[in-house]
Amino acid sequence: MPQEKIILKDIMFNRVKVSILSSAIKHVYPDFDEQGYINQAVEKFPELELKQRIYYMRDMLKKHLPDDYKAAVNIMLASLPAELDPNKTDDDFGSFIFSAFWEYVAEFWSNEEYLDFSLQSFEEFTKRFSMEFAIRPFLKKYPKETLKYVKKWSSSDNYHVRRFASEWIRPNLPWWGKVDIWIETTLKILDNLWKDKTQYVLRSVANNLNDITKIDCNAVINRLLLWKESGDQTDKNMLFLITHSLRTQIKAWNPKALQLLGYYIPDLKIEKFNITSKEVKLWESVEFWFNIHSNISQKLLINYKIYFVMWNGKLSEKIFNISKKNLSKWEIIQIHKKHPLKSMTTKKLYSGEHFVEIFINWESFGKKEFNFISN
Repeated sequence: MPQEKIILKDIMFNRVKVSILSSAIKHVYPDFDEQGYINQAVEKFPELELKQRIYYMRDMLKKHLPDDYKAAVNIMLASLPAELDPNKTDDDFGSFIFSAFWEYVAEFWSNEEYLDFSLQSFEEFTKRFSMEFAIRPFLKKYPKETLKYVKKWSSSDNYHVRRFASEWIRPNLPWWGKVDIWIETTLKILDNLWKDKTQYVLRSVANNLNDITKIDCNAVINRLLLWKESGDQTDKNMLFLITHSLRTQIKAWNPKALQLLGYYIPDLKIEKFNITSKEVKLWESVEFWFNIHSNISQKLLINYKIYFVMWNGKLSEKIFNISKKNLSKWEIIQIHKKHPLKSMTTKKLYSGEHFVEIFINWESFGKKEFNFISN
């Protein structure tokens, strides 16, 4: 019997979850039409996607709570669950059913009169659940005032609030898009966060920095180098921060990014680079090997690139990892790799002359040709 498909939106937002939200509001606001809200909120769920369900719950809150904005938000604040466990250090996102509160504030705060009140409410919300994208309008409309709060949050005793400060100012936050902040402003706030011992916060800092590398890679590399040289973070956490922050640049073989991780221009010799068969059919593997003779002690990042023939006869390149090695002076190792050539839903393979090229750190060490037969 086929297994039933699990749909995320139905797990996160359903009648049971909406009932939890509705009951919490009813507990502090007796005039709240609990069942009426539940029925109206879920009636359109079958035709709504995940984000649209949040928006619809928000709109139904507007209908069932007092018209006065501050009165409605104060009811939400009073109905919040207990703060998330402060002893946890990672993967504690809380209950997303309360995300309608975020969206209510983001949609109906309206003007500067409610700015401080609204930002203070976000600080309380984020101690219970995570949903940073809903507050980007504040940063766009009142950047100076909002950034004062972000700077304060970056030094909070609560690690959820500290993560919140980093997530809010990411240049390209998922579900909300881009926001324009002077890069140095962002980095100065991250100066308060990179030494954090909580993985939840560090991952956010790294994601933020990875976004910035797509705008100004050198600014990120220079900041990471400065932080690393200070010695104010553990070696393990610093390695994570560098690797995760520069992951896009490492994948692109940016020499400066690789050097920060200790990968320099390699001093070595490649011998016996061969492909087992010059002709490979669909569902078979292209198999190759080579020897590395290291002239010095060095760290090596060993990859290969395959050049695939496309439908129009042009070549499409794709990089694959082999391994990371720490070699001693005069050490010799053999690398052996099999790459299966199989049909995929995302990439069709075409017959023709393909190539395998070896890269160590960011340097090329030779290319070999093989003929691929798709049928």
